[in-house]
Amino acid sequence: MSGIILSSSVRQNLLSLQSTADLLATTQSHLSTGKKVNSALDNPTNYFTAASLDNRASDINNLLDGIGNGVQVLQAANTGITSLQKLVDSAKSIANQALQATSGYSSKSTATSAAVTGATATNLLGDADTAATVSGTAVANLAGTETLAAAGFANNDSFTVNGKTISFVTGAAADAASTTDATTGNVTISLSSTTGGKVSDVLAAIDGITGGTSSISAGNVLTISNAATDKTNSITLGGTGTVLAKLGLTTGETKPTNTKNNQVLSIDAIGSKAAQTITIGTGAGAVNTLDDLNKKLADSNLTASISSDGKLSITTANDDASVDLTGKITGSATGASGLLGTLTTTAPVKDINAQNTRADLVRQYNIVIDQIKTTAQDASFNGINLLNGDQLKLVFNETGKSSLTINGVTDDPGGLGLAALTSGTDFIDNDSTQKVLTSLNNASSTLRSQASAFGSNLSVVQIRQDFSKNLINVLQTGSSNLTLADTNEEAANSQALSTRQSIAVSALALANQSQQSVLQLLR
Repeated sequence: MSGIILSSSVRQNLLSLQSTADLLATTQSHLSTGKKVNSALDNPTNYFTAASLDNRASDINNLLDGIGNGVQVLQAANTGITSLQKLVDSAKSIANQALQATSGYSSKSTATSAAVTGATATNLLGDADTAATVSGTAVANLAGTETLAAAGFANNDSFTVNGKTISFVTGAAADAASTTDATTGNVTISLSSTTGGKVSDVLAAIDGITGGTSSISAGNVLTISNAATDKTNSITLGGTGTVLAKLGLTTGETKPTNTKNNQVLSIDAIGSKAAQTITIGTGAGAVNTLDDLNKKLADSNLTASISSDGKLSITTANDDASVDLTGKITGSATGASGLLGTLTTTAPVKDINAQNTRADLVRQYNIVIDQIKTTAQDASFNGINLLNGDQLKLVFNETGKSSLTINGVTDDPGGLGLAALTSGTDFIDNDSTQKVLTSLNNASSTLRSQASAFGSNLSVVQIRQDFSKNLINVLQTGSSNLTLADTNEEAANSQALSTRQSIAVSALALANQSQQSVLQLLR
């Protein structure tokens, strides 16, 4: 009040008391709020920096809810995949039961050939149908009318045909063209005979031994053969190679031949086995024994046997017991002109009891397939189902620049490559069952791969979740360091200011005593 006049000492003590009161009020505010910076007026830099840190911490904390939900979405997907894997394993168990069940057919399809004369397990071609024939190479001066001397034959030359020796001697003009030893069958040809001495004498000697007909072509190529009716014996040439060379021949054995040699069996795809062709004969890569044929047929799940009368039977194996071989085995070896003739095929015969058992397994399998479908549909969390093709996007920071997009998969039966089975079509034999098992194994591999991918994503999300929590703590700690008051310091300040206030009050009282003394004098 302007009408009140205070002495200098009183005013000084009053100011000191007011300053102490202000400081004490500030200290009390710090203690009551726990902060030393409560507004921008306290410390603008610290206040706004702490506010920025708190805002960022709040933004990241708001994102934690979405990250937590993402973790649960991934957990739901992982739980679904685990259940799907168990269902696939259950389906595998059913398929394996079908593999172990009694064959669904009491008899399998068989294709039987006509009788092949002379055919045995070690000779599928059977008897030859053409006499042994040998053709040489072209030789100059080998025409039948050429003289033996012109053809190069000399005294003491010789060679053998089927073990009989044909020899050449100088002889005399009066000699017969050739003579045959009645005991040994050996033939001697005179080089000087006026009635012979021709290359044609050699052909006559050969024909006398083989019983066939020899000839020389216009190109001077000699061909010799056994009798047309002799389809058993070979032609064996021996002796001095240089002598045989004068006829364009070489040493060796030539067997009777079969015009049906190296004919082909064409086998269509049988079940899961690819189509193939098999050559029956003596050529390169051909087969002529039952063992070799069965090795080839194994690639088509077929087996062969041969009867005592030369009939070859080809039968499906248990794996493809449902296959009907009608029209599936063709080729040049079949038909009227083929080695095997026209094939007679019987269809497979179903075993009713076994088929009923397999039909029940189909029903059980389809129940599992239905459960796979519904399990995949139910593996959702908060409306997101990663097993039904949904997409999950997670944002990790307040700017939205750090994020993770997880694409879902379709794990219904169709997505896993599985399908419901049909009774009477599936599980009817081992081959059809094996196809189902292959699909189930592929589905298992797919689920394992998906589980690994989701597990990896879950690990990433959990790491980012922990990081966000720790970052929030760092931000809040930094903010607190800028604004929080030291309660110990503030308590000490409060105590000191209380003491100072008491002293100031006492000083003010002393300052007023002089004026009280003057008042006493006036009284």
